[in-house]
Amino acid sequence: MSKKYILALDQGTTSSRTVLFDDTGKIYGISQKETEQIYPKHGWVEQNAVEIYQSQLETMHNVMRDQNIDFKDVLSIGITNQRETTIVWNKKTGEPIYNAIVWQDVRTSKYCKELKADVNLNQYVHFNTGLVIDSYFSATKIKWILDNVPKAREMSKNDQLLFGTVDTWLLWNLTKGKVHATDYSNASRTMLYNIKDLEWDQQMLERLDIPASMLPQVRPSSFHFGDFSFDEHVIPINGIAGDQQAALFGQACFKKGETKNTYGTGCFLLMNTGKKPKFSSNGLLTTIAWGIDGKVQYALEGSVFIAGAAIQWLRDGLQLIDHAKDSEYFANQVDGDSSVYVVPAFAGLGAPYWDMDARGSIFGLTRDTGKNHLIKATLESLAYRSKDLILAMEEDSGVPLTSLKVDGGACANNYLMQFQADMLNTKVERAEIIESTALGAAYLAGIGVGLWKKEDILKNRKIEKEFHPAMEEEKRVKMYATWKKAVSRSMDWETD
Repeated sequence: MSKKYILALDQGTTSSRTVLFDDTGKIYGISQKETEQIYPKHGWVEQNAVEIYQSQLETMHNVMRDQNIDFKDVLSIGITNQRETTIVWNKKTGEPIYNAIVWQDVRTSKYCKELKADVNLNQYVHFNTGLVIDSYFSATKIKWILDNVPKAREMSKNDQLLFGTVDTWLLWNLTKGKVHATDYSNASRTMLYNIKDLEWDQQMLERLDIPASMLPQVRPSSFHFGDFSFDEHVIPINGIAGDQQAALFGQACFKKGETKNTYGTGCFLLMNTGKKPKFSSNGLLTTIAWGIDGKVQYALEGSVFIAGAAIQWLRDGLQLIDHAKDSEYFANQVDGDSSVYVVPAFAGLGAPYWDMDARGSIFGLTRDTGKNHLIKATLESLAYRSKDLILAMEEDSGVPLTSLKVDGGACANNYLMQFQADMLNTKVERAEIIESTALGAAYLAGIGVGLWKKEDILKNRKIEKEFHPAMEEEKRVKMYATWKKAVSRSMDWETD
């Protein structure tokens, strides 16, 4: 019997990738293409939705060609995606009526402040959608498009428009417009989905004047969503999950209390909280982790908007490094402790601060500060922000962290991972396959066609390296206290 494969389409904020897995769960090939970021105004972040799909399709065909695999040997396709990013398109023509508004975009922050002034609405959003009122989520982005694109309101009232997060947009195109759907995990990131009733929330739709006809059907994360046809081959699409929930699944965090942290464009910490939603009193989000076999699993989540993107800033904005991986070398060139702190609040601060008006800041500069200090401090900021989230998560859950499972591109940086272990005073586990996001999507697709069961996923997981804390407690406490001071001084910077 010939080897069979699963295709994982991993559409991220800065690139589209396709990862080909064999039937043992091993990576067989990867193809990646960067996508353009568009910044029309201060704080606005957009992408070309057509480019998103075309780049994803291109990487899918490239990995098949490069590995000399025929589509007839692909059992299923899984999709994982940047979440919250909002696309609205013409139902008949399939053309987007505006660029995709990226999750990092803060254009609706003023409107969100007006909504937050309503205390009852704040509580309603928190306990029904699991989220907080913030420009981060899809809801106010949809409203902005309807309010600002000519004829959009009229078209929406006449059932001529469709909304989707990136997974929905890819699915709709892959099925040639036959399927308009999403999964529980992505729906739970819109601020329009009731995570307790598992349906679109009518009160939120009415408050934001968003027609229900625009919204996709919501399905389990492992489900036969539709089919992709190529030549004479028909391949089922059996898995969809937002990138962070897919990573939680890929890290095999199936038990209540198990936690992972993804160091990607942003930094996202998720803890499996079981079959009932756990609502945070510390600024964390309650989200749906996944849905399988009619059962929904929930998670607590803390979001850092800028993580790997801060390293890209070092490379592209400041031109201090040629490649992201070079940051580890330069950080190790700093003798002794650096007093420099970077707060990478380029898109405001997420949990537990939720300050849309915070901005990126550098503190502790002296005459002898050089590029190595800035690189080191930027790396360390990722670990500090992750500690912010973990402290909040421990308090909400009542469960102390005993180890942290890590994935994402930046977790390959040994300096960062060791500093993370030092800051947390906890073991950090880096899996052999750090492509946990794509792996999670592949597993969901594989489960959907009977290739794997959860027990197989647990057996497949292998640790590549462990990092153990080696920092003195006094030093750890002092450094984190200074970080908190730096954060406080970066907040409430962007005022009206």
